[in-house]
Amino acid sequence: MEDATNFSTPEATAGDITPDEGISKEDKGRLEEAAMRNFTTEMLHDSPAAKRILSLWREYEDQSTPEARFVKDLDRIEMALQAREYEKRYSTSVPNLDLQPFFNSSIPKIQNEEVKSWGQALMKDRNSSLGPTLS
Repeated sequence: MEDATNFSTPEATAGDITPDEGISKEDKGRLEEAAMRNFTTEMLHDSPAAKRILSLWREYEDQSTPEARFVKDLDRIEMALQAREYEKRYSTSVPNLDLQPFFNSSIPKIQNEEVKSWGQALMKDRNSSLGPTLS
């Protein structure tokens, strides 16, 4: 559970960078690293808790444990679920709404079998209302 509550901490400062923003993975990593350093050093004064938080964040970023990989898959499915909700809510009011990049950058990358089945169910629902769109 520590991983699940910690991984998005840098987004509070760096922002939740989306696939279509054109920010490289390296630049995103630098922004998030700086945000975590600020949080753990400046705000938490390198306390033992700060060191634990930083360690867990690195574990998540490196995808070095089964827990970190599971949390990453939860993040991916959450992004796809949010995109689907936006489609349902705004597809009739926003011309040319294209959220396909969110699905392309999340669903195919899911590794955990249970989370993968959720993604398949989501895409089945999406395809039944929009027609096949996942490339």
